[in-house]
Amino acid sequence: MTQVIEVRNLHKTYGGVTAVDNVSFTVEEGEIFSIIGPNGAGKTTVIESLIGLRQPDSGSVSVLGLDPQTEARKLGNRIGTQLQEAALPERMKVWEALDLYASFYEKSVPWAPLLEKWGLAEKRNSQFGSLSGGQKQRLFISLALLNDPQIVFLDELTTGLDPQARRATWDLIRAVREQGKTVVLITHFMDEVEALADRVAVIDHGRVIALDTPDNLIANLNRETQVLFSVPNGFQAARLENVGGITAVNQYGQQITVSGNGPLLANVAAALAQHNIAPADLRVQQANLEDVFLALTGQTIRN
Repeated sequence: MTQVIEVRNLHKTYGGVTAVDNVSFTVEEGEIFSIIGPNGAGKTTVIESLIGLRQPDSGSVSVLGLDPQTEARKLGNRIGTQLQEAALPERMKVWEALDLYASFYEKSVPWAPLLEKWGLAEKRNSQFGSLSGGQKQRLFISLALLNDPQIVFLDELTTGLDPQARRATWDLIRAVREQGKTVVLITHFMDEVEALADRVAVIDHGRVIALDTPDNLIANLNRETQVLFSVPNGFQAARLENVGGITAVNQYGQQITVSGNGPLLANVAAALAQHNIAPADLRVQQANLEDVFLALTGQTIRN
């Protein structure tokens, strides 16, 4: 795989406060690379350094083989960005925004097909202030793609969207990658990372504290699986203690929670069938990326 982003020992302080502390990572061509972390962890400073908006105190940054500080204009024509605080004048029309942004680049793609592709054709003459949250996000993606970029940076793209709009936006992000582009995704939503990211970097207190695929991060947590279900009155959970893979069984009235490893759900279901019990609410709970995030960064609320 070709590396399109290389960050080495990136360091940045503000008034004596260290925002980014010797961060290093690479991003491969064609992947969705996600950066997650608590508020104030340094994510925004890292991204701003990658796109040339922030000058690091030390370390090196290479994006598509270019230095974001000394070759900002060249880089700007090869990347697309949608930042968290992105906004447009309320009365600006959709087509006016696309036409204006297209003029910023040395070379841009026709913007009319983007309206069709991202479901905005009917909103061509609508003012920005009249758009729904999902429509605004589709417009921002369209603006980020006007120069046919090789890398697209998306910062908190789905914040404030309802569940339906969030899932629709996920499809848009996948579609961007399917065009052969690399996506760098910054988000607070762990389900979003699990659904989209090929790899994820966890940043806390300005440092990369974990970097791997979502599946590997979850597997490395080594948290047991739990199977939950309810049983008829009189059933004793002790009957399940010898089932393969079970390490603990807890019963609270008719509710039973079984903890263990391996094909736990299949083993428990088979054991219940032997007792002629088929609970309608049989379900499994497994560790997810949110569990990983909390284990790595703690559960203290941060401003």
